[in-house]
Amino acid sequence: MSHSPPTPSRRDFLSGRAVRQQAEAAGDLLANALVDAGEDVAEPIGHDTIRLETRAMACPWSVIMNPGPPRQVMAASDALDLVHQLEDQMTVYRDDSELQRINASAHESPQPVANELFRLLQRCRDWAMETGGAFDPTSGPLIQLWRRCRAEGRVPMQEEVDESMARVGIGRVIFDEAGQTVSFPVEGFQFDLGAVGKGYAIDRAAGHLQQEGVSDFLVHGGHSSLLAAGDHHGQGGWPVGVKNPLFTDQRYATLLLEDRGMSTSGSNVQYFRHQGRRYGHILDPRTGWPAEGLLSVTVLAPTAAEADALSTAFYVMGLEKAAEYCHNRSEVGAILVPAPQQGRTLEPVVVNVPDDRLFLVARPDATGGL
Repeated sequence: MSHSPPTPSRRDFLSGRAVRQQAEAAGDLLANALVDAGEDVAEPIGHDTIRLETRAMACPWSVIMNPGPPRQVMAASDALDLVHQLEDQMTVYRDDSELQRINASAHESPQPVANELFRLLQRCRDWAMETGGAFDPTSGPLIQLWRRCRAEGRVPMQEEVDESMARVGIGRVIFDEAGQTVSFPVEGFQFDLGAVGKGYAIDRAAGHLQQEGVSDFLVHGGHSSLLAAGDHHGQGGWPVGVKNPLFTDQRYATLLLEDRGMSTSGSNVQYFRHQGRRYGHILDPRTGWPAEGLLSVTVLAPTAAEADALSTAFYVMGLEKAAEYCHNRSEVGAILVPAPQQGRTLEPVVVNVPDDRLFLVARPDATGGL
């Protein structure tokens, strides 16, 4: 009879005992780690790993590394501590966060913004412009409206949507580069970084690891965003599974990621029904209504933040516009999964993802079989 190794505590990790426990354990620990975090692994395969975990931004986080010296575990612990600090800065659920201070006062006077956050907001503005507004971090009023209506068991009236739309549009936000401040045009404008915050925190955590000399790792935030750096046991990257968007306990592809961010968006988990109609949680900032058309979108990009933002934008843009975006930017890859039109087989559309980096399950079945 085989026995699983005991789950290491944070104290075990910091003392180095966890390194010995996990490195000595037999089996595909990478596969177990990724399954626990929402992924799966096929060929190429997972080998022994060490992993640190925490919970932030309402989801599980992991740093997964090849076995190595105890100092890399300390670096991973500090990287996860940084994630918590960034959550404190960017959350919209606490009035004392920097982002909420900006949201509360930027309509009255220009508000100073910390350097890294200011750069992130500027990048968000650029992504919004490049995607024709399909991604917009000022969609907070719309998000709040739909959340309130869902709790009330109804969909909003068009008048309510129009009223919220009057307070959406990052193109109307004034960025003062010299003073490093932002200003809102009217009261009620607000930033909500829910569609990019995890990716940004992953990038910052990865930057800390690399600064500390850790070159091979995978940082995972929730069930949708990650960054893989370096190599896992000589395979040319880290194997990460992509879920079947209709049956999330099954995998339809495996990606081999090296120095790339990845993010998946879809409304197969978060949605509600009203009067027989299904409403997803991803809103189109251009209309104020839930986006429709694609089952899921997986984006590969140089950073996790860019992958995060673009996966949301591509889901909103739809198949043709998302593919066109990728064709114009070779550094961005995507796996776009439309709803099956005939039969029951998923037909992913793959753009800018090399064949030797993608392993598709043969004829993934839209009814749950393979």
